[in-house]
Amino acid sequence: MLLKTFGWSFAITVLGLGLAGVLWGWQGLAVVGILSILEISLSFDNAVINAGILRKMNAFWQKIFLTIGILVAVFGMRLVFPVVIVAVTAKMGPVEAVQLAINDKAHYQELVTSAHPAIAAFGGIFLLMIFLDFLFEGREHTWLSWIEKPLARIGKLDTLSIIVALAALLVSALTVAPHAAHGGGDKTVTVLLAGIAGLITYLVVGGVSGYFEGRLEDDETDDEDGAERAAVAKKGGGSVVGLAGKAAFFMFLYLEVIDASFSFDGVIGAFAITNDIFEMALGLGIGAMYIRSLTVFLVRKGTLDDYVYLEHGAHYAIGALGVILLVTIRYEVNEVITGLVGVVLIALSFGSSVLRNRREGRPGQDVPAHPEVTSRV
Repeated sequence: MLLKTFGWSFAITVLGLGLAGVLWGWQGLAVVGILSILEISLSFDNAVINAGILRKMNAFWQKIFLTIGILVAVFGMRLVFPVVIVAVTAKMGPVEAVQLAINDKAHYQELVTSAHPAIAAFGGIFLLMIFLDFLFEGREHTWLSWIEKPLARIGKLDTLSIIVALAALLVSALTVAPHAAHGGGDKTVTVLLAGIAGLITYLVVGGVSGYFEGRLEDDETDDEDGAERAAVAKKGGGSVVGLAGKAAFFMFLYLEVIDASFSFDGVIGAFAITNDIFEMALGLGIGAMYIRSLTVFLVRKGTLDDYVYLEHGAHYAIGALGVILLVTIRYEVNEVITGLVGVVLIALSFGSSVLRNRREGRPGQDVPAHPEVTSRV
């Protein structure tokens, strides 16, 4: 099971490190290895969130996410995205931006770093919305009940998460943006526009995917045996339907935007280690492969159904990352701290899940694996 799930990741690691050694020597190999570890540590909570969404999709769209999705994640966000940022920021063509990245790495790094306030505002608000919508929604299981139950009650106000996110954006624009650590000068307008763009992106992509998912579930439960399938799925911990068509397409887009938002801090943080775009893409790409494999592992093992507080921990980690991104508009936050916050929160939620299973006499290891994911990625 482990080799089948992580086989491609192991193979890409060997090939990637070997290529790094041939092209850049021992130093390049070490840099790529460090970047891979950085990406994994920063994005573990991403795997948990991805698994929670991926298990709702049918086998075809799961394969799309694990094939086309990984190409977007590795080449799009880890290689193309920084170049696009430079092209937009410096108002130059993409070819010129690539030449700059190869021939003048220091200036390239400076341009990417100067765009950090806009990137942080967009990603921070997008991730904060994911966390707030989770926090304000009533659910069967609560982890930190003293927080989650009262917030679920007041969360019946549909627009509450938007209000809180806009308030956070306004505070960021008025406090940290005027003294941005990167880019020089007052970034208030930039932060406001980027944050609003992140909010609109979340509402459009998440709203449309939720709409189609709701329609699909309504159609299924209208069937004469729909209620029975829903009961069986609920009892087994699976999803009621395997999303397909428009619902799955927009869910796929939603997953890609989430991955992009998670990758912002990794891409920016990677410049503390190297300003070579190819070393960066290779190292972060290897890490992204492991996150995809971990997502598959969580779905196949039914881990989120076994350990019910894992999603809670991941969402708290998302909320923390969103706040950290907003803080980094002005202040430097070490990537080690960012990664540790997520790891600690998920570890605590996992420990709480284990204790709950023991209290209820559920060891958690004997739940049948979920069959949805058929890809070997």
